[in-house]
Amino acid sequence: MRRHSAVILLAAGTLVLAAISLFVGVISLRPSEVFQDSKAFGLMLDSRLPRTLATVIAGAALAVCGMIMQMLVRNRFVEPITAGTGQGAALGILIVVLLFPGASILVKMSIATATALFSSIGFLLIVRRLPPAQPLLVPLVAMIYGGIIGAGVTFVAYQWDMLQYIDTWLNGDFSGVMRGRYELLWIAALMTALTYVIADQFAIAGLGREASINLGLNYDQVMILGLLAISVVAALTVITVGAIPFVGLIVPNIISRRFGDNLRATLPLTALCGASLVLVSDIIGRVIRAPYEIPVGTVLGVLGALVFLWLLYARPRNAG
Repeated sequence: MRRHSAVILLAAGTLVLAAISLFVGVISLRPSEVFQDSKAFGLMLDSRLPRTLATVIAGAALAVCGMIMQMLVRNRFVEPITAGTGQGAALGILIVVLLFPGASILVKMSIATATALFSSIGFLLIVRRLPPAQPLLVPLVAMIYGGIIGAGVTFVAYQWDMLQYIDTWLNGDFSGVMRGRYELLWIAALMTALTYVIADQFAIAGLGREASINLGLNYDQVMILGLLAISVVAALTVITVGAIPFVGLIVPNIISRRFGDNLRATLPLTALCGASLVLVSDIIGRVIRAPYEIPVGTVLGVLGALVFLWLLYARPRNAG
């Protein structure tokens, strides 16, 4: 009952935040004007609604994929955007821009997904060689690994005078989201929904390779499916709105501390909490220096660091 109540409360909170997001912006817009003024209706349809939907989808997808990655790696302090997957997606975009500047968005998405997947596999191979008795090495290696890939992307971009262009992909920002420029995120939403279908298999894979195989699970297949879902979500998020850090790190930890590790039961909570967190960050970024905006990636960098410190030092509560 407690978990069901939390789902209802989070869903209601997400709806309230989404409604606020629709009417926050440089141009003043009241609910009564939407259906009375054609310009107001056009603004809502072309800008405000796509931005809010993109924020909800990106937040929910990144939070869910963060929980999946933590389950596969068996460590609570990793997430796709800072563990090499997001940087791998940025590398794919850089490759497309340098080698195939006239490529379609589908080609860009495919190459970014492929490089993100290879980056994720590389991180997983490194993690497997770390001593299990020292779990704090995993997030440390994740930051170094992602930093190396990110540094390589920045170096190449600098050589080709593309630093400003790459910075756009490495710092999440919803200010450029409009109708016709965010629809790829619906694929990320679909991949997120599919992870719920096989959530039990991810939970079993989280027990480790030997235990999973003994329970009859095709361990390698589940790992590839999980990494593919994570890579697609990371690539589409980076392509559409840029890299958004910390969502896949702090949200799964908050949910697991409060409600336990039943993956199928907690994934809806994780998605709603991720959507709410990104909505709050985006709203803060729009109002704190209005009419100018602070990118959501910057806001989440501050909030995420504070919450991460709290997670490190707070005593977890027993989940019921």
